[in-house]
Amino acid sequence: MTGNRPVANAEQAKAWNSDEGAHWASHHDRYDAMGGAFTDALLAAAAISESDAVLDIGCGNGQTTLFAAAQARHGRALGIDLSKPMLDRARARAADEGMTNVAFEQGDAQVYPLPARAFDVAMSRFGVMFFDDPIAAFANIARSLRRGARLAVTCWQDMSRNDWLMVPASAALQHVPFPDLGDPGGPGPFSLAEPTRLREVIDAAGFEQVEINAAEAAMRLGDDADDAREFLRGMGPARALLDEADEESADQALEAVTEALRHYEQPGGVYLNGSAWLAAARLP
Repeated sequence: MTGNRPVANAEQAKAWNSDEGAHWASHHDRYDAMGGAFTDALLAAAAISESDAVLDIGCGNGQTTLFAAAQARHGRALGIDLSKPMLDRARARAADEGMTNVAFEQGDAQVYPLPARAFDVAMSRFGVMFFDDPIAAFANIARSLRRGARLAVTCWQDMSRNDWLMVPASAALQHVPFPDLGDPGGPGPFSLAEPTRLREVIDAAGFEQVEINAAEAAMRLGDDADDAREFLRGMGPARALLDEADEESADQALEAVTEALRHYEQPGGVYLNGSAWLAAARLP
């Protein structure tokens, strides 16, 4: 349970309410900058009008929900997420910005009792890959949408196409063993990396006019290689790489990561490529 609400993704709830969620909340500005490279395209696909009611799935620290609320200035935006640390951050940001048409609720969108036919838009920036049953989750979301409502989501393409992960991971794996990534297709950043699977999930949930397009952007990881390494080592994938390694191997891996990142230093920071899918659809 999350609060008094049911949870289908217990392992994800545990992760996002412990170290992973705390890291995202404490580094919200960095994560927003990384994901922000894809935000304009997401908002364009969502096509939010000033009177829309918007549902933001996996809203995290609330940046996209606040953007949605600003566009729907005579409407409202609701952000839902598993992570209490990030939702605390989101609520604080909304208060700081004086946003009164936005709310945040802790819950698992796969099973959360969303109000029926209440929203004109459902959107998500990298928040839909963590469902245990994505078809059930998208169907639950669809039930909350009015006829003709729009869906717009981003999710990562295959890890091999995301240099922001591949460059540091490849360097570290010279010194530490490959981690257990869980069952193929299970909840995780790349569970919807195959576009045919993404389309299948959206179709099965009852959406139509599905369009899936590639989106690429340069993502800023830090001020320099050392700064980027320290940020990356707190992320879940890095912890998975380093937690089982002995101290010497972990130190060698981190040094290798630093040296690999130095090749991507620019005057404005360290930038590596990110590749995502942008999916848009309508509810008939």
